[in-house]
Amino acid sequence: MAVTIFSFINDLKIRWKLLVVVLPLVILPLFVVGAVVGYISYEQAYRGVTQASKDDLDHMARFSIDLLDSHYQQFQVYKKDKKKVIREELETLTNLAYNLVESQHNQYRSGQISLEQAQHEARNGLKRVNVGETGYIFAMNTDGLLKAHIAREGENIYDEQDESGRYFIRAMIQTALRSEPGEVLFMVYPWRNEVLGDRYPRQKIAAYRYFPQWDWIIATTGYLEETYEDLDFERRSMEDLKQKIKSKNVGRTGYIYCMDLEGTLTIHPDEEGNNIVDAVDFSGNPFIQEMIENRNGWIRYPWRNVGDELPRMKIVRYRYFKPWDWIVAVGSYEDEFFQEARKIKTGIISSLLVITFFVGLIAVFMVFLASQVLTIPITRMMDAIRQVRKGRLDVHMKVDSRDELGELAEAFNQMAERLKRNQEMEASLAQQGKMASLGVLSSGVAHEINNPLGVILGYAAYLEGKLDQDDPKFKYVHEIKRESKRCKKIVQDLLNYARTPRPDLRETDLNVLLGQIVDFAANHTDMHNVKVRKEFTPHLAPVRIDGDQIRQVAINLILNAGAAMPEGGQLTVSTRRAGDDWVELVFADTGAGIPAEYLEKIFEPFFTTRPKGTGLGLAITRQIIELHHGEIRIDSTPGQGTTVVIWLPAVTGEDQEE
Repeated sequence: MAVTIFSFINDLKIRWKLLVVVLPLVILPLFVVGAVVGYISYEQAYRGVTQASKDDLDHMARFSIDLLDSHYQQFQVYKKDKKKVIREELETLTNLAYNLVESQHNQYRSGQISLEQAQHEARNGLKRVNVGETGYIFAMNTDGLLKAHIAREGENIYDEQDESGRYFIRAMIQTALRSEPGEVLFMVYPWRNEVLGDRYPRQKIAAYRYFPQWDWIIATTGYLEETYEDLDFERRSMEDLKQKIKSKNVGRTGYIYCMDLEGTLTIHPDEEGNNIVDAVDFSGNPFIQEMIENRNGWIRYPWRNVGDELPRMKIVRYRYFKPWDWIVAVGSYEDEFFQEARKIKTGIISSLLVITFFVGLIAVFMVFLASQVLTIPITRMMDAIRQVRKGRLDVHMKVDSRDELGELAEAFNQMAERLKRNQEMEASLAQQGKMASLGVLSSGVAHEINNPLGVILGYAAYLEGKLDQDDPKFKYVHEIKRESKRCKKIVQDLLNYARTPRPDLRETDLNVLLGQIVDFAANHTDMHNVKVRKEFTPHLAPVRIDGDQIRQVAINLILNAGAAMPEGGQLTVSTRRAGDDWVELVFADTGAGIPAEYLEKIFEPFFTTRPKGTGLGLAITRQIIELHHGEIRIDSTPGQGTTVVIWLPAVTGEDQEE
């Protein structure tokens, strides 16, 4: 059985072997670790949830106490602030009344009205102002005579006493006479108004200011309870507070309630106002009395709610709120605590299964990815080996790493490169043999063809001189002469390509040489519509070249550019320094360009795209440049032009010393 399994695995590809071997090593430990972690997590969660639930009950109790205390403190501050605001309002009303009286006095002084009219208008204005529900503004002189009053105008109240027996009117008059100009004074005194139906005295506040011009004391009065005690507002705020506490959920069925020390429920979702001091739990224990006696702590008791078949254990956290003598209680059933723990257990098991499933998928993906990382280079190597076996020695393996596979790929590339060089050397030797044979053949062919061509050219030239240009035969003779010259040039190019002499290298100023060549070639018939532009870098380093051969290269490239621009265009011939060791020569035209599929063949002998070309010009050009240890490159875009770049070695300081 084991042999069969190992045999099956051995026949698998590498990626599947990795999957079969590695996947169990990932999944099995995951199950074991997950089970152990899940059990420990459940135990910790069970304890944690129970403790957290009790902490939550305590937090809710503290929260409720804080709400009650905040409400209590806010109303204390509210009353203080309200009293301060009312004093400011009474002061403002007193100043407004004072300004009203002063305005009437100013009209009297200016002669607009009489004194009686001024005081009459002032009295009417003061009596029209209401202060709160029963407050008002009045004015009296320093003798206690009421000059303005809504009900007792004209009476003398100098000897009036408040409910405590104090002569408060005399005190007001005395302090008003001693006051600073513009000072507003205050007095609080108990007063019972029988007209309003007061059964008990109430605190009354008066703000007053002395107007010496008329000997008036202007006073604004009102009851304190009408100014800063807002019972409706306090009742609404208390209802809002109760609603906030009752709206807080404690678990699924728990709630918050408050009761006083008599056992009366002051806040409760359903039984608010009821007295439960005698309530007992399912076992008969009077738990409410225990809570009232202890006032602060925890209590646990069995309780059967309406609709429950059996009693359930209930746990309550209760705290004492001293300002109101209230007990705040937060209760919940214990099984609701454990329900959360059971949910956590189910969640842990479900999560463990889901995590195991997804981790398994991820493990499969990662193992498959790792197998891809290992097998893709091997697959590429196999493809490259198959290509080399078919004879494609230019195929190289991509080296993406420095591991053993990377070293193997690099060694394979070196082997393919050596095979390619050997093949090129064999091809070069064969080509040299062909060129030697071509040289011998060219010499014989040139000798045999040049003699008849010379005779043909001689007779054609003789006939051309004898005929008039208007003669129809002149055209044929001229055509014979031109095609004979073309044949002679083909033979000469063949000889030049087969027997290119070694260059006679001499130190030369390339700018001067090119300037002469450009000026000469610009007058050629193929260049009539072409504008030639020279961009020579000054102080260019000298080059060691054969001037005649480079002249042949430049003329060939210039005429090729002119032939590519029959309708006209621009040719730019430029020179520049390329680093420290090279001089760059550039021929850039705006002609028709060369199709991409021809760029790899243009340097091959006898390849041409021109109807009358020999296909040897660029082949000879590259041969000359290579003999000068230089490089040539052609970049072309159809419809935009062609750029030929030639690099020639520059003469350095060391070369000059030699």
